[in-house]
Amino acid sequence: MSPPGAAARPSAGPLHNAGISRFAEPQDTGFRRLNDSIGFDWRLSPYDVDQSIAHAAMLAAQGIISPADEAELRRGLEQVRAELTDGSFPFADGDEDIHMAIERRLTEIVGRVGGRLHTARSRNDQVATDVAMFVRAHAREAVERIGRLAGTVLEQAERHLDWPMPGYTHMQRAQPIYLSHHLLAYVWMLLRDRERFEAVVAATARMPLGAGALAGVNFDTDRRAVAAALGFSEVAANSVDAVSNRDFVLDYLGAAATCATHLSRLGAEIVLWSTEEYGFCEVSDAWASGSSIMPQKKNPDAAELLRAKAPRLVSNLVALHGVMHGLPLTYNKDMQEDKEPLFDSCDTLELCLEAATGMLDTITFRRDRLAAAAADQFLAATDIADLLVRRGVPFREAHGVVAGLVRHAIDEGKQLSELTPDELARQSPVLDDEFYALLRDGAWLETKVSEGGTSLARVREQLQQARAALRLA
Repeated sequence: MSPPGAAARPSAGPLHNAGISRFAEPQDTGFRRLNDSIGFDWRLSPYDVDQSIAHAAMLAAQGIISPADEAELRRGLEQVRAELTDGSFPFADGDEDIHMAIERRLTEIVGRVGGRLHTARSRNDQVATDVAMFVRAHAREAVERIGRLAGTVLEQAERHLDWPMPGYTHMQRAQPIYLSHHLLAYVWMLLRDRERFEAVVAATARMPLGAGALAGVNFDTDRRAVAAALGFSEVAANSVDAVSNRDFVLDYLGAAATCATHLSRLGAEIVLWSTEEYGFCEVSDAWASGSSIMPQKKNPDAAELLRAKAPRLVSNLVALHGVMHGLPLTYNKDMQEDKEPLFDSCDTLELCLEAATGMLDTITFRRDRLAAAAADQFLAATDIADLLVRRGVPFREAHGVVAGLVRHAIDEGKQLSELTPDELARQSPVLDDEFYALLRDGAWLETKVSEGGTSLARVREQLQQARAALRLA
């Protein structure tokens, strides 16, 4: 389904259901433009149709409307669904929102019986239910897309199991690690993201429908039957809370903001690693672009956009917190502002997850550049300090000894392995040939034997854990 075109967008004019009104004057055109939401809430239409069919079935089952009326309502709603799906739905000038548009069109199709659909229902609980169904669907979509991206990163980690690289703190080379270990950090971030979206799905479990405007309805409805038909496991216990609750939207926006922040960090590293200064990786042509003036350029624009999208999603979360933070109960028109941030975050996050998956699946890492950077012997400073600790030197003293060694090596323009035994002895009498053995062939990479560390044995354990968490084992 596509949104209503510009010609069909609602503008000033008589409401389609004006009839007898409490108001003596028509709405101002400026108010109509401010108030109408059909330009964006049309996206709720599949959920609104499903909800209306389930509601009509319940009304008939409870004897509130006749079986014949329910059959006509279902027929009309299925035609509405077909028109919305194929793009032939006739949006009208007076359609304030998608809910009124569907009811107006339904009545055009089935006649006066269309007016029975809104029995025992308010737009307040109707909208809240549609939004909960939308959030549930897109939270599940996020769970699937995050799983695919995490699986792609895991495959890259397995493919580059024993590729050494420098790990960084403060953007300075710190300690050597394996590329697999570094990539797995993103797998665990993504798994936490997936858990957050699974919690969002759980947060939509209570159906608002049946709360009416705020106080319940005057009919003996069967809310639980409707909930079961629409995939809710429970019904909202309090009608006031049901129509005023948008926690599940905030939960989605919060999970999306955190996930986008993780993608931003991933993008930022790929941007850095793609530079000639690093040269650690190259993004495939399919996920890069050139320059309008410099023919030699290959820009990792997909990674840069991952970096840039995160604040947009964070701002959507902040915007809805701003709407809700001082809002008195129950429904207020302010809550119409929940939809555009939600829709934008869903679209943006799903696109970013798709792009990150494609980019990571086709990226090329350069072993020579990674290994050369990891061979910097100063990265072994902590291991040398630990060597002294194993020989009885308190760690703080050992830290000072190694700092002196590093300073002396830099002053002399030497690598640590080029220092003579006499130079070592001047810093500490306990340093001997094991110092040189430690520096040989990057041996210090395999000294990180603690659980969760970067030694190959531990990385292999971590890969198994990640595969199990992703249900790939």
